[in-house]
Amino acid sequence: MSSTVEVEPGAAPESVLVTADSCENFEHMNSSLEEIKNLIEIKQAAEESTIETVVSENLEETGNFSECDDDEDDYVQNSEWTSRKKQVFVLSMAGKPIYSRYGNEDKLAWLFGVMQTLVSFVQSTNDDCIKSIHAGDTTFVFLVKKPLILVTVSKTHESENQLISQLNYVFNQITSTLTLTRLNKIYEQRQNYDLRRQLTGAERLIDHLLDFTEKEPSFLLGAVQCLPLASSVRNTISSAITGACNKIKNLVFAILLANNKLITLVRMKKYCLHPADLHLIFNLVQASESLKNSENWTPLCLPRFDSSGFLYCHVSYLSEDCQACLLLLTVERDVFYVLSQAKQAIVEKLRRTNCLEAINNSLTTNEETCLTAGFTELRHYLYKCKSTAQFYQPSLAPPYTLEKERLLELYKRAHQHLHCSSRPLKLVFEKSSKEVVLAWDTKGFELYVVFEPLIDTTGAINLVGKLLNWIKNREDKLFHLNAPTF
Repeated sequence: MSSTVEVEPGAAPESVLVTADSCENFEHMNSSLEEIKNLIEIKQAAEESTIETVVSENLEETGNFSECDDDEDDYVQNSEWTSRKKQVFVLSMAGKPIYSRYGNEDKLAWLFGVMQTLVSFVQSTNDDCIKSIHAGDTTFVFLVKKPLILVTVSKTHESENQLISQLNYVFNQITSTLTLTRLNKIYEQRQNYDLRRQLTGAERLIDHLLDFTEKEPSFLLGAVQCLPLASSVRNTISSAITGACNKIKNLVFAILLANNKLITLVRMKKYCLHPADLHLIFNLVQASESLKNSENWTPLCLPRFDSSGFLYCHVSYLSEDCQACLLLLTVERDVFYVLSQAKQAIVEKLRRTNCLEAINNSLTTNEETCLTAGFTELRHYLYKCKSTAQFYQPSLAPPYTLEKERLLELYKRAHQHLHCSSRPLKLVFEKSSKEVVLAWDTKGFELYVVFEPLIDTTGAINLVGKLLNWIKNREDKLFHLNAPTF
């Protein structure tokens, strides 16, 4: 299968995002902050003292949970529990409950004990690590990320790799709240520690993140979608941020986003973000309505960037008449007011150059559907440029406006075929009475397309060529092609 496009749409000489396969078992990067830390004084001793205090305050807690009784047995037989298609659990290596997506952890303590026993048994018997159990239409997937164990119980027909990817996101969300260094130190001092006290409020972020992974194709693709804007507008926005921030010492990233889409990302030279970290930032903004009320200052660990420590994040919406969110991330603890002034300067520049109006227009204008773009036999598609870790999708149209979940299931199935660990495919073409699905994996891009059910292979291939050219002609608007730096 060939394309008339010489360079894949969305490609750029330099990317603001680190590119990686979304199905990989996320290993932590070497500390990207190492060189920055050598330039400034980090008061890690204060953080370590706080950790020791927190642990010592809880040394007297028994952390015991009641054994399974009749009430608890009735609890897990409840239809509200059994009707769920997917459950997610997090526990410590000692079997102590940390998180359950549905239900009360205390009432399920015996179940956490069973999961920990399975992990320990396989490890002690075969010196191996349990990965999955298949029972009928149910898949149990285990992810051991010391000092935690993460488990999902799924009837969704997602692949093991896709479920593992979701569990990695949960682990990264926990790490984002505590840092991996702090998490490890807590359990080094006490294996039976009840981590839930440290995660108070973070459960909401984990819940939202799991909903996100089931609704947004960005997690499946390991990529980010951009807000459609004229390249001149996006460049003006980036320049406004650079002009207001380039003299601020140790500012690492400036991120502007809206409606779960990236507007621009300006970064310190030599440093890039991983899409998985940007997804955590999107999740924080989308899950936190309170951020809209005022300027906020919060520590935030980005695990793929540096799992050992916090960045400090100034979070604020641009203005009442423009609901785009600006995040300024630094390694400095005490520059809130400096960043607040920079934010005001950015807003003033964007207002003078009519960029706020351009952002609002893009947010309120529905993106073209396949039909309005002139592709009558094409219903929907996902296009990912690998070199920039960005993707584009059109607006939903019937029948998928009411069947968004089923559409994503089609994409997950096709993605599973392309990325099957035992037999990966480069091209998939599946026909059914409802639709035709084509998936194509090339060196430069991935493409997933859903056609009308009567199309044949020749017609589909011709349409794919036209579609790639259509995207290529609009890439300046649909993708973040520059990589601005401070």
